[in-house]
Amino acid sequence: MQKVCVIGAGSSGITACQVLAERGIDYDCFELGSEVGGNWRYMNDNGQSSAYRSLHINTSRQIMEYASFPMSEEYPVYPSHSHIARYFDEFVDNFRLRPSIRFRTEVVEVVPSAGRWAVTSRNRDTDDRATDVYDAVLVANGHHWKPRWPHPGIAGASDFEGTQIHSHDYRTPEPYADRNVLVVGIGNSACDIAVETSRVSRRTFLAMRRGAHILPKFLFGTPTDHLTHSWLSRAPLAVQDRGLQFLLRLSRGRLTDYGLPTPAHRVLAAHPTISDDLLSRLGHGDITVKPAPTHADASHVSFEDGTSEEIDAIVYCTGYDIAFPFLDDQLINLTDNDPALYRRVVSPDQPGLYFIGLIQPLGAIMPLAEVQSHWVADLLQGRCALPEREAMLEEIRGFRSRTARRYVASTRHTIQVDAQAYVKELAKERKRGRSLAR
Repeated sequence: MQKVCVIGAGSSGITACQVLAERGIDYDCFELGSEVGGNWRYMNDNGQSSAYRSLHINTSRQIMEYASFPMSEEYPVYPSHSHIARYFDEFVDNFRLRPSIRFRTEVVEVVPSAGRWAVTSRNRDTDDRATDVYDAVLVANGHHWKPRWPHPGIAGASDFEGTQIHSHDYRTPEPYADRNVLVVGIGNSACDIAVETSRVSRRTFLAMRRGAHILPKFLFGTPTDHLTHSWLSRAPLAVQDRGLQFLLRLSRGRLTDYGLPTPAHRVLAAHPTISDDLLSRLGHGDITVKPAPTHADASHVSFEDGTSEEIDAIVYCTGYDIAFPFLDDQLINLTDNDPALYRRVVSPDQPGLYFIGLIQPLGAIMPLAEVQSHWVADLLQGRCALPEREAMLEEIRGFRSRTARRYVASTRHTIQVDAQAYVKELAKERKRGRSLAR
């Protein structure tokens, strides 16, 4: 009888556990913290959560919920991190998954072992180590826990005497009261943090290398991400892009009217930046937009436009690196955050090694991780088969080519997928795999 290892009990790991349990596949799940929820557990004692106190999801609950366990309609349309953590608790309790999760246990090494996988774990309380052998490993440790700092960094930043943190370590705005704050970035975290600090700071500056399209959470009273299930999502990409651009222009006007630079890319050529508050704070003059920072000294930061501002604190909202500290670099190449995975899940050169939730979707990860888990379960039970190695490598090359054509060149887009298209892709793969397994 097969036995499987699941690494992580966050949003991807728990749905993998649920699917394996439903299929009758024996498994162990290792979780670094003492509770489930991963990134959505505020102040998680696993030390890896980047959730801040005011965090709310940027996808509506109807889009992010698992198919196997709908979210309560009593939750708001855009729940907070506490709602999401409660939902995950309800999920694991409903499916009685807790006994299968080894909490406060760190996976320190995963190595091939005679056609199987040897997994060494460490109990964080006793420091005791144990090694178990599994037929397959499902890696679900997330990809928003290892901060990516600017490279190259701001010249002279080592001489800066104020505070410098990555958004991963931001929790509340109070430490920034009556200070001049520089937020670097234009993604979702950058917008949230700039908005928050602007309410307590002396001045808040938002600096960016390039412009971004700012999407509201609601368009004409409807959650914006519900467009992914509308007629617009079934149109050609160019039509989707023009349609969304028209709706944005109609609902909020030109970004330049708020002091933001005009994006050089199409709306759907980058991961969306979603904020209902940023534009109003800009309109009130509470946030000042700046181009990329170029140089810092003890108390000032200079920018590409030649201006300089006195700054007390810098918050870098510059994304995350994908990392698997328990895997040797020879097992998976993560250069430029670009893992070579078939259908974003399967390692062509490491049979039995799978990755769940290692995607950045236009949509929500949770239901996609659920679909990925069902496909992996099919493979484990022999209901589906994989194509030959060269066919898998060809699919990876095709994905990379399509991604390069569609999205802005950035490490944040190497694992980008369109949620609805990806669900269809995996459905076709499962059908094709069933024919190969016959």
